[in-house]
Amino acid sequence: MTTTVPVTDARPLLTDPPHAPVRAWMVERIFRQAMRSLPVRVAFPGGERIGRGGPDSPVMRVVRPAAFFSRLAVVGPVGFGEAYMAGDWTSTDPAGLLTPVAARLKRPARRPATAFRQWADQSRPDTERNTLEGARSNIRRHYDLSNEFFALFLDPSMTYSCALFAPGDDLHAAQIRKIDRVLDMAGVGPGTRMLEIGTGWGALAIRAGLRGAEVTTLTISPSQRDLACSRIAEAGVADRVSVVLRDYRQAQGEYDAIVSVEMLEAVGSEYWPTYFAVLDRLLAPGGRVALQTITMPHDRMLATNDVRTWIQKYVFPGGQIPSLRALEEALGPTSLRVSGRHRMGDHYARTLAQWRSRFLARDDVASFGFAPDFPRLWEFYLAYSEAGFRSGYLDLWQLRLTR
Repeated sequence: MTTTVPVTDARPLLTDPPHAPVRAWMVERIFRQAMRSLPVRVAFPGGERIGRGGPDSPVMRVVRPAAFFSRLAVVGPVGFGEAYMAGDWTSTDPAGLLTPVAARLKRPARRPATAFRQWADQSRPDTERNTLEGARSNIRRHYDLSNEFFALFLDPSMTYSCALFAPGDDLHAAQIRKIDRVLDMAGVGPGTRMLEIGTGWGALAIRAGLRGAEVTTLTISPSQRDLACSRIAEAGVADRVSVVLRDYRQAQGEYDAIVSVEMLEAVGSEYWPTYFAVLDRLLAPGGRVALQTITMPHDRMLATNDVRTWIQKYVFPGGQIPSLRALEEALGPTSLRVSGRHRMGDHYARTLAQWRSRFLARDDVASFGFAPDFPRLWEFYLAYSEAGFRSGYLDLWQLRLTR
């Protein structure tokens, strides 16, 4: 079986692919059937081409067919991303290639592919449940890669969430625009008692502090907390912004506004009701909640609820994307309801494209001491995510909750 080691270890993340010729033969037939109908081109060694794509369509080059199909056969769909990490296949436009693949996920799968997925899908490990300790462990595995690493591709505000673009905006201006709209949704202004769940590196808390709000912001990442405190002090709002190393479930107090940007995806479905109950408990009468969250179709969320995806295995352990319906159901027992919404999935595709471009333009990733296949892991993560939004399989919403 394929095994992994932590990304901060300099050893390769992947072992050699297992030898499973019969399974690989079956998977190759399913793969060929699926790709023949897509507007892409798949090139095999020796010159064979399949797919409906024309001369300008994205090209997938299968470099090592035996290794590629063996990974898919033994590891399941997770093996597709692992094969990219290992160099078993490549593409000059992975996001373009993956977009029609992601679009196909919105349609019911054909019987052979469904049977294969049921047999090959991996279950979520209990060790990645978002208990108090599990959540800290999951967050450390992603956000504590190092602050310097994230600075390679983020804008100067160090904002690691979808930007909101207007004509003429660069990435930094679009991130500030997004933050301002979230704060506006929550009604944040002078004297507002504001709670932020998920500090990141402090950009939103700083912006709220500059508006004159009294801000408490929660994080469970020590490295994020340290840099956020430094940035808050540099911005001159340390007297109004307090960074607390605390899980949202342990929060106390009463707040006029609660904001949380793309943190809900790290909560896990079993804790969504708890999360909204906490918001309900902390929100003062007449207060507002502003959330920004990624969503996916409800039927696909249910189908993958207990499945460990490539993203969860390598990028966001414990992560789980909700549907709008699931969020509304989780809100049911509380007094909170959705009273405003903005849809902005197309902006995430653009944000991810810029992050990937900035990441690929750097030539110093190797200096961080990561595993040699880590740069391809990160490139695939950004391209895979971009394709999800370009295809409409994933979406993004800003939601206002009130009583």
